Amino acid sequence: RQESRFFSQAHVNVAVCQPARQCIMTGKLPHNNGSHGFEPIGEHTVTLQELLKSEGYVNGIIGKIRHLSPFHKYCWDEHMDVFNREHYWGRIPEDYYRFCKTFFENRSNDHAPFFLMANSHDPHRPFAGSDQEMEMFGTHVSVTRTIAQEEVTVPGFLPDIPQVKKEIAQYYTSVHRADQTIGMILKALAESEFADNTIVIFLSDNGMAFPFAKTNCYLNSTKTPLLIRWPEVIEGNTTDDDHLVSGVDIMPTLLEIIGIPYEPSEYDGCSFYPLLRGEKVNGWDSVFTLFNANSAGQTYEMRCVQNKQYGYIYNEWSDSFRRFQNESMSGLTFNAMKEEAKRDAAVADRVNMFLYRKPEELYHYENDPEALHDLSCDEAYKEELAKMRGILKNKMKASNDFLSINKK
Repeated sequence: RQESRFFSQAHVNVAVCQPARQCIMTGKLPHNNGSHGFEPIGEHTVTLQELLKSEGYVNGIIGKIRHLSPFHKYCWDEHMDVFNREHYWGRIPEDYYRFCKTFFENRSNDHAPFFLMANSHDPHRPFAGSDQEMEMFGTHVSVTRTIAQEEVTVPGFLPDIPQVKKEIAQYYTSVHRADQTIGMILKALAESEFADNTIVIFLSDNGMAFPFAKTNCYLNSTKTPLLIRWPEVIEGNTTDDDHLVSGVDIMPTLLEIIGIPYEPSEYDGCSFYPLLRGEKVNGWDSVFTLFNANSAGQTYEMRCVQNKQYGYIYNEWSDSFRRFQNESMSGLTFNAMKEEAKRDAAVADRVNMFLYRKPEELYHYENDPEALHDLSCDEAYKEELAKMRGILKNKMKASNDFLSINKK
């Protein structure tokens, strides 16, 4: 953070791993890159790595290789799949150090420019020390620090009850190990000759794997920490609180920085290169996010537009009968919420909301960042609802979205 520019209003476009990453690496939304959910992108879609390869760059990746598909479209010259028993399913920080160290040494020898994508498997489920971890891996992967329940604060969009707190602590233990992984990657870079002329970008691919976060369209679903370090170009320890950028903007930004010609109209994203220099630019006041399908192929179409003040969500799938399903429901938190719902009406309402939703949701994120108070039926916000619905319709139309909002 001390050496980077932090974008506090950054989002991924889809709050789940593979779709989020494929948006970032194509500059296009799912309905334009050929992948509705967890499918491979279309052969017609040009990836960042293909363009870099054509310019003589060497492309490397460690971790999450399967979440960029098909493999050949990403032109990996050096790659390491760590999601296996040998590497403890991508949860050993030192593995990342060794791969990155070798990758940088190879570039010292061949003098080629490079692109390296290092993907931590933490803090993906199963969380460190959890029963799910033992069930999936047959062991608990080692950690250097276990976060205790009394150390954590439960996010406001979840009830503060013991089992929820326990799982939050497990999650933060995994987050701590992810931090160590990032530290190992940066250590390898610092030990190389490239530390002073390499752009480093850090971001997540989705929100935490809990109800009302991952695989949804809430503020806590898509908002991501985005830090960019560019020695001697970006002023360190600075923050951009004004501009809403998203995953599809990263590829056009990098193409402009590198100087690779591209046609802006071919991308759903836009270059935010001027923002890296601290300039204020109009037109970055809202962001379009969406969700199509979970990893099991179940479809729950959602569309969302957010600005700094409001968030509007359209749930095309919601019909009062169909129940939502995602991976976070398998953990301690959702099961604890269901039990607590038998005694607490407020928690029962939250469980019901999570399972069934409404066709439209509106939140005043400036006052209610946890999305606890849906204002879509509040007469006082009738005009704001229509305004945000209109903005979303325009963004969907501009991106040739196959979905339409069936509202007046």
